[in-house]
Amino acid sequence: MKECTLPTWLKYVGVDDKEIDLFEGQYNVPQGISYNSYVLSDEKVVVFDTVDRNKGDEWFARLDAALEGREPDYLVVSHLEPDHSANIATFAEKYPQTVLVGTAKAFAMMTGFFGSDYAERRLVVKEGDELAVGSHTLRFFTAPMVHWPEVMVTYEVSEGVLFSADAFGTFGASDSWTDDWGAEARRYYINICGKYGGPVQALLNKVAGLDVRMICPLHGPVLCENLGYYVEKYLTWSGYKPEEEGVLVAYASIYGNTAAAAERMAELLRESGVECVEVRDLARCDMSEAVGQAFRFGRAVLAAASYDAGVFTPMHDFLQHLKVKTWRRRKVALMENGSWAPSAAKAMATVLGEMQEMTICEQKVSIKSVMTAENVEQMKALAAELMA
Repeated sequence: MKECTLPTWLKYVGVDDKEIDLFEGQYNVPQGISYNSYVLSDEKVVVFDTVDRNKGDEWFARLDAALEGREPDYLVVSHLEPDHSANIATFAEKYPQTVLVGTAKAFAMMTGFFGSDYAERRLVVKEGDELAVGSHTLRFFTAPMVHWPEVMVTYEVSEGVLFSADAFGTFGASDSWTDDWGAEARRYYINICGKYGGPVQALLNKVAGLDVRMICPLHGPVLCENLGYYVEKYLTWSGYKPEEEGVLVAYASIYGNTAAAAERMAELLRESGVECVEVRDLARCDMSEAVGQAFRFGRAVLAAASYDAGVFTPMHDFLQHLKVKTWRRRKVALMENGSWAPSAAKAMATVLGEMQEMTICEQKVSIKSVMTAENVEQMKALAAELMA
């Protein structure tokens, strides 16, 4: 990935957080996260968003240096989630003349966060409104439910810079950004915005006619090269389409017998010519990554032990995550294990049946404790049906 050079009128004042362990209280971020913020300097000075509370001091120091003694005229509030808005009240107190710019919904939500809607110093913008700040003009587009209702994106007209809020973001602090943008961006998108494919597509349609030459998200690297690649990924993910050919084999095993069967199934798929087969142990892997892999491929094998007359808990949790993120348009093969009363396949099929446009293979593999030669033959037949 090419490192982007910002235009001279725009400075990056974001900060990295490498101390955080869970983003949004649930997603593992071993490489940290960035909270991006930008300063536009023209006849007027515009700051785009603040950062998380824990990084406020560092951000204010970077902001003061970028301002070079000037006072901000505007603070654009793209998104009220606390990792971007936590320092609004402190900012407003430090710069009492600065006008806050946001949607009506954003200001309504500010009261809940800060005890004020800043009625005396706000600029409420709606779809298509513009703000001239000198030689640069900002145009605002609402982006409700991408992924909160108050979100907006901002387009700088003269040089085609899109300040995209959480869209096109990714996990990872700045020193972890590599050419493999897709892996962490997929995990970020599916788990953060995956439920809201329709609103994401609506936003993509809004900006489709714009001459976008640079994308400045609130997390992850600034994007300035091959922008069609990133847009195409978002069109695929938000359209709930498989990203590439391949199969996810996800299993939930208690004593290892179901795991052995799942690994054997993966071998059979590879032997049959499937080039990309990813295997995940749902009891041990990062759940958000496994969910991302499920969206990556058009086919999946779900293998689970029976448990409490249902399905083993890690698989139950995985399916609930997929259901919430509206996983759909996939073909799924089921494998179960039960020593006396196999119940996992039925439990899995019930949840899958509540999803949209899902195809469940007619055949299933039902193991009684330990995989047998007969089970292997059943798995071969199931693999053939899955790939048909």
